[in-house]
Amino acid sequence: MSQKIPAIVLGGTGYVAGELLRLIAIHPSIELRAILSDSQPGASVAKSFAHLAPVYPDLQFSSLDQIKELVGSLPQCAIISAAPHGVAAQLIDDLLKVAEARGTKPRVIDISADYRYSTAGAYEAVYKHAHGAPARLTQFSCAVPEHLATLTTPHVAHPGCFATAVLLSSVPLLKLGLVEPRLFVSGITGSTGSGRSPVAGTHHPQRHSDLYAYNPLAHRHTPEITALAQTASDVAAEFNFVPHSGPFARGIHVTVQAVAKRPLKTADVVDALKQFYAGKPFVRVNAEMPHIKDVATSNYAFLSGAANGSSVVATCAIDNLTKGAAGGAMQWLNRVFGLDETTGLLTPAAGWT
Repeated sequence: MSQKIPAIVLGGTGYVAGELLRLIAIHPSIELRAILSDSQPGASVAKSFAHLAPVYPDLQFSSLDQIKELVGSLPQCAIISAAPHGVAAQLIDDLLKVAEARGTKPRVIDISADYRYSTAGAYEAVYKHAHGAPARLTQFSCAVPEHLATLTTPHVAHPGCFATAVLLSSVPLLKLGLVEPRLFVSGITGSTGSGRSPVAGTHHPQRHSDLYAYNPLAHRHTPEITALAQTASDVAAEFNFVPHSGPFARGIHVTVQAVAKRPLKTADVVDALKQFYAGKPFVRVNAEMPHIKDVATSNYAFLSGAANGSSVVATCAIDNLTKGAAGGAMQWLNRVFGLDETTGLLTPAAGWT
């Protein structure tokens, strides 16, 4: 595209919103036009995100009314929503109604859970409240970019961070018919996965040097993983998911284990993963097991596998804020607007976070 794409970020002062601003700052084809904080309009963005002060020294948060006016005045723009689940659906619906009334055509990439399910009933069964805009659900597709070749809807929802890592690991095993459709998943996430508001699980004295499971076999991402894995693999599988809190800020490490359908060796699994993700620039498959430090702050996913004849393991490491949220959303934005999928996202991991 000859002109930069105007982008609007929803999500205020949250970690994912801050990560979106960082990625937009280094993207050659996107121009940030506004970031919403209805509770802090006019406040300095640099005050909330001090690490971004060099690139956004004068940027201020916008009110919802200002965002609506902007959406109604731009012929086309990208709306990237990092608003919380339960809030995002109605907020996005309101902005799309403004666009429809004004004849503008924004494209939405939502990072919340509100548009990840195909029906309002499926969403409500997990989140225990009514969906904010059920009529919009058919306008959204949900998948990791690597698992959906063609986007047929105007808007897209990016899966959750745990879901991203689990899907990248498990979908090849299911789609290639390597394993029985009953999978056991252990996942460890960094403290940024719990959001910016301080809670016991992210309080440093409690989390430092500790590791513990939470919501075993009852995590709210499990139905999402189950549904999206079936869509991507055409296999109805059972996922037994045990999430853990890790003593680090950024990153997710997932181990998926299943029973092999036929005798398999480690090389068979690694080769199958490599072939499945051939041509997918952000998924790297190696014989060595992945490390979080090798992907933290990047949009890459590192995968590996193992087998002993009867059991199969696939492992995946991603950055929860980047590949699992803001980076995955920017990957979708590139595709939605006809850019090369890797634009602005090829920066490697920092390595020593």
